[in-house]
This record gives sequence, structure tokens and C-alpha cells, in this order.
Amino acid sequence: MPALSLWRREVVRFYRNVSRVVGVIASPLIFWVVIGAGIGNSFTNGSAGKSQNYLDFFFPGTLMMIVLFTSIFAMMSLIEDRNEGFLLSVLVAPVHRSVIVLGKVLGGTTLATMQGVLFLVIAPLLGIHFGLGQLALMILDIFLVSFSLTALGFIIAWPMDSTSGFHAIINLFLIPLWLLSGSLFSVNSASPWMAFLMRLNPLTYGTEALRNLLFPATASAEFSLQKCLTVLAVFTVVMFSLAFVVANRRSTKPAA
Repeated sequence: MPALSLWRREVVRFYRNVSRVVGVIASPLIFWVVIGAGIGNSFTNGSAGKSQNYLDFFFPGTLMMIVLFTSIFAMMSLIEDRNEGFLLSVLVAPVHRSVIVLGKVLGGTTLATMQGVLFLVIAPLLGIHFGLGQLALMILDIFLVSFSLTALGFIIAWPMDSTSGFHAIINLFLIPLWLLSGSLFSVNSASPWMAFLMRLNPLTYGTEALRNLLFPATASAEFSLQKCLTVLAVFTVVMFSLAFVVANRRSTKPAA
């Protein structure tokens, strides 16, 4: 199956680059330790009105950072495939464009989900415990976030032929998307205009779903698990649909 072949190629190529794997995990981990330990116990979760160690609060945000970086930058391979001529050979094959989109997006999704789950494994070592049911829901949450963000990366990378241009455009999405996701501070503690933007950010619902599952005692009533997963599911469908539309609309660009 063509989609399966493209999926496998993405996974194998990523894990052959050891420095890339280490960088994706190590950078957010250092970020989590430095910022979390720096703020420490001086943080109060405004959404629940309870004192909470900032390392705990920041853990879901760090996991989202790993997923965000892996998902978006996985689609840089699309530009590399175009420059190497591989994408052209795929486009002229007798397969539907949706198969190409699905294979590439699923490959990036798998990488991001695996990286997120690997980081989640260290949670019990930090005193954060959860059951199998919670784990299954967290993996679902990570998968939805990964799939939607990978599709977003596909949309941005498809018309490009330069990795430097991709980096420049991605920076416009990457940092604001993460900063306004409730990773560093809660929605209720933000100023009204910023809280409004955070509620419009789909990544906020992925972060809050993780936080609700990891720390039920400080769960936000505004961001219920059902609401968060529903928003993420809708966002995932929209992003994949847009990726498919872009791939069909730009039918001649990749051949250049």
C-alpha cells in the first residue's frame, strides 16, 4: 500500500538521524527543568485556585512542545523529497493524492506521538501517576494533536522548495502557538485579550486535556476532557482536509 510505504519511510528516516531524535527530547526537557525549577513552588494554578508545583503544571506544556516540534519539522522532509526528485516520482504514480497526503501525515504523526509517549513514560519517576485508562486517553490526545499539527506542517511545506524558507514561516506559527497554549501559564491568569486568543488556539485544548488527566484535582471546569477532545477531533479533520485541498490545488508545483 503506497500510504504505508510513505509512512514507513518517514519513520525510518527520522530515527536514522540520532542527533535529531536527541534534540527533540533533550531541548524541551532542559527547558522544563530550568523554567520549572526556577519558578518552583511560587506558582498558583489560577484555574483551580490551588497551590501547585510549577514543574507539575509545566509538564503537559513540555510534552506539547515535543509534539509540536516533531510534528511540524517532520514535514521538512517534504521539501527534501521534492529537491531530491522523490516527490515527483510519487506524484506520477497511479495513486490518489489523498494516499500521498495520508502517508506523509501519518508518518509525522507516528513520530510525534512516539516522542510524546516516550516523554510521558518518565512521569511516574517524577511522582506523577496515572492508570491505564488515563494513559489511553492521553495517547489519544497526543495522537490528535500530532495529526493536526503534522497536517499543518504539510500545508506550509507543500508549496515550498527551500528549508530555510520553511523555517522562517514556521517560526511565525511555532512559538506563538505554543506560548498561547496554556503551557506556561493558565488561561484564567492571562489578561482578557490574551485569554481570548488562548481559547481560540486548538493546542490549548490538547494541553488542558493532558493536564486534566495527569492532575484531576486541579482540573479546569471550563476545559472538560470531552470538550477538549471534541475540539481536537474537529481541528484534525479540518487540517487534514486543507492538506488534501492544497496537495490537489498545487498539482504542478512539486514537479518544478
